[in-house]
Amino acid sequence: MSEARIERRGEGELRLIGVLDYRSGPALREAGRALIAGSRAPLTLDCSAVERSSSVGLSLLLAFMRDAKAAGIDLRVSALPGDMHKIAKVSGLLDILPLEASRV
Repeated sequence: MSEARIERRGEGELRLIGVLDYRSGPALREAGRALIAGSRAPLTLDCSAVERSSSVGLSLLLAFMRDAKAAGIDLRVSALPGDMHKIAKVSGLLDILPLEASRV
């Protein structure tokens, strides 16, 4: 199991990495909130390095969407992994997640 983290990858891109579950969720939530609050440009949240995710991963995406909206920042999600996509589909969230169509 890898250490989960969220990091800035240059202006306008954040990257979510590792296993997203109840153990990693709270720290990722706070770190993501801080990174979004410190941004001034539209953001893309790259999920290509997510190894595995429970429903906590979708909860994080929704929380990050709220943070970005509150900060007046456009947030897009790219490279949503298959397990997160399945959970989003079953939960009826695919229509509200700001997914980049070319990388879903």
